[in-house]
Amino acid sequence: MTTQEIVAFVRRGYDAYNAHQSDPHWLDYANEDVAEDGEVVVIPFGMIFRGPEGYKQYLSGQTAAFPDGRVEVTNVFATAEQAVVEFSVCGTHTGVLHSPVGDIPPTGRKFELRFCDVYQLRNGKIARLATYFDALGFMQQLGVIPTPGQAS
Repeated sequence: MTTQEIVAFVRRGYDAYNAHQSDPHWLDYANEDVAEDGEVVVIPFGMIFRGPEGYKQYLSGQTAAFPDGRVEVTNVFATAEQAVVEFSVCGTHTGVLHSPVGDIPPTGRKFELRFCDVYQLRNGKIARLATYFDALGFMQQLGVIPTPGQAS
């Protein structure tokens, strides 16, 4: 794949996520884009999801917790077998969020957070996707962890 094709390839996933409220087939791209032995690693939470079904599980969990969630891609950098995507996500916590320490019930709080995804590609598919974000800031925005200096 050329770097232009890789940029279009990774952007397709973010576009699909943004269509989750209107397109019942928005997750279908994962079947084509994720290698059977591919993995998605949520670095701050230490969670690993494997293959297309694991990726769907991860994304479905996010849209269940944040049904109004939206992504805005701010930068994409690509080479022949890798891509790095900077983006921001915003939404409202109105569903259960599954975390490594247990389920977090809806708080009704809005959040906006910057993320960085690092892709390793193999044969035109995602072999590994590592996602990085400020987990502490995220939990503070949701009201799960107090923000220093603010009354709880």
